[in-house]
Amino acid sequence: MNSYEPLYIDYLIYFNRDQDYFECHEVLEELWLERDRDPLYKGLLQVAVGLYHYRNGNLRGGFKMLQSSLELMEPYQDVMLGIRLGELKEQVRGLVKQLQESEPEAPAYRDLSIEIEDESLIQQIQIRSAELKPNIPQRRSPTRGRIYEEKMREQQRQAQAVEHRNNVKLNNHANN
Repeated sequence: MNSYEPLYIDYLIYFNRDQDYFECHEVLEELWLERDRDPLYKGLLQVAVGLYHYRNGNLRGGFKMLQSSLELMEPYQDVMLGIRLGELKEQVRGLVKQLQESEPEAPAYRDLSIEIEDESLIQQIQIRSAELKPNIPQRRSPTRGRIYEEKMREQQRQAQAVEHRNNVKLNNHANN
C-alpha cells in the first residue's frame, strides 16, 4: 500500500470535494516547500491558484497560472502521485485555450477535478475526508506569513482590551 503525504491528500480533498482552491494552495505550498520546491507540486499548486483567480474574475491571472502549471507538469508521465495527471493536463489545456480565445468576453467558469488512479490513495482520501471539514465560508486570504500574524496579534490585543474593560466594569459594579 502506497502512503501519500497528508498535505497532498488534503490538497486532493479540497480540490475535488470542496473546490476550495485557496486552501489547496495553502496546503500544497507547505508540501512544495518541504519537498525542495518540487516542480510537479508547483504545477499542481498553480492549477489551484489559476482556478482561484479565474473563478474570482481575474482572467489574466488565471490564464498565467494555468499556462505556467502546464509548463511545469508537461514533462511528467500521465499517471503520477496516484492521479491521472495526463487527464488533468488536458483539462487545463482546454481552459487555457478557452481563456486565450475568449477575449473580450470571459468564458463561463467551470471547476476541474483530479481523477484518482491508485486505490490506496482513494482509501486514504476517504478516511481523511471524514475528518477534514470544509471551510465554510471559504477563506479568501492567507493564514500564514507576516501580514496574517500581525492581523491575528492585533485581533488578540483588541479582544484582551475588551475583556479587561468588561472585568473593570464587573469589579466596579460588584463594589457598588
